[in-house]
Amino acid sequence: MGEESVDRSEGFGERLLGLLLDRARLLPPHLIAPLVAEEVVRIGGRDVSILLQDYAQELLVPLPGRKLHVSQPEPIIDSPAGRAFLRGGVVEVSQSPSGVRMYLPLLDGSDTVGVMALTLDAVSDDDRQLLSRLSGLVADLLVTKNAYTDQFFRARRREPMSVSAEIQWSLLPPMSMSLPQVEVAGILEPAYRIAGDSFDYALNDNILHAAVIDAMGHGLDAATMATVAIGAYRHARRDFVGLAEKYAFMDDAISRQFGPDHFVTAQLMHVNIDTGEMALVNAGHPAPLLIRDGRVVQQLESATTLPVGFGGKEPRIREHTLQQGDRVLCYTDGIIEEHVNDGEQFGEERLIRCVNRLGEEPSHGLRADLRRLSHTLKWQRRGHTSDDATLFMIEWHGGAADPLAVLD
Repeated sequence: MGEESVDRSEGFGERLLGLLLDRARLLPPHLIAPLVAEEVVRIGGRDVSILLQDYAQELLVPLPGRKLHVSQPEPIIDSPAGRAFLRGGVVEVSQSPSGVRMYLPLLDGSDTVGVMALTLDAVSDDDRQLLSRLSGLVADLLVTKNAYTDQFFRARRREPMSVSAEIQWSLLPPMSMSLPQVEVAGILEPAYRIAGDSFDYALNDNILHAAVIDAMGHGLDAATMATVAIGAYRHARRDFVGLAEKYAFMDDAISRQFGPDHFVTAQLMHVNIDTGEMALVNAGHPAPLLIRDGRVVQQLESATTLPVGFGGKEPRIREHTLQQGDRVLCYTDGIIEEHVNDGEQFGEERLIRCVNRLGEEPSHGLRADLRRLSHTLKWQRRGHTSDDATLFMIEWHGGAADPLAVLD
């Protein structure tokens, strides 16, 4: 099919997307990606690849399937596919002797689940509009069909995964969320052996609810405790209770299920995304770091609260006020207690120096910056992670409230 004969007008595009959606509803999950490749060929595209992020957040790995171009995994850092993934924008690369390779982020809401790559002889504005809409539909289809199959999981898994890690990954929310007023992102290590660390968040009206936890121990015991703690946290959150009540729900669940000798450290946070007001309960965790203009300006200390499960008194809640552009970095003790240099602990000071040094470089967005910090810390630990090591970051932008509010 010659390039000049291909119809990519808006009307044709709407019909194409509607046809794809109609056909996809009844297809088994393993035929979704081949169906997408078939539809791309209809508009003059070729060499279609669907790339998903691996669990270590280092590679974009291709889905196998008929009619798909299956290449080698592409690094998230320093590759065209990785740039599209991290920045959430289309990347176009001219090819020799002709053609343009397009990398389109697969955005499910504000979370990027992967990248769709394809080649066209030439690219027009109509092409960009149609393919951007197509990539959004593909992302929705992949997320929906993921609930019915293990195919996408197997593609993302690059090495054997422990049972505890399987449990923890199934527990997590999307690894990132990006909205005009606030962004969040998280990373768990070691990705294939994680056990007791977890995080959770939800945006209810104008309040961002967030929690970071670390269950004592390792393996299945820790994963089980983390599951109960997150389950109790979500139960309390969905009952519209405050931070003190969330802590009490979690404390009661852990103590009843596991007894007095088991505990979970936790950070519980509320952030008003309109005003930047932040409320914090810190139950045995290292204090979060407040990052402003790329530098750590404060450790967000709070009154001592016993870890979850010890039957502590009602926690004292510490209030902080964020400025626009501020970031709050939460981390578990596996980050700072790793031993380096003949038994010396990594420590908070070294972590702060890493954050400050990376803050001197241009920012590529919250997800990319957090991934770069995680990889830098891992390199400084000589690639060794003996305990769960989790990073979770919030960036508050503030600004205008929901534009739909003017319709009320």
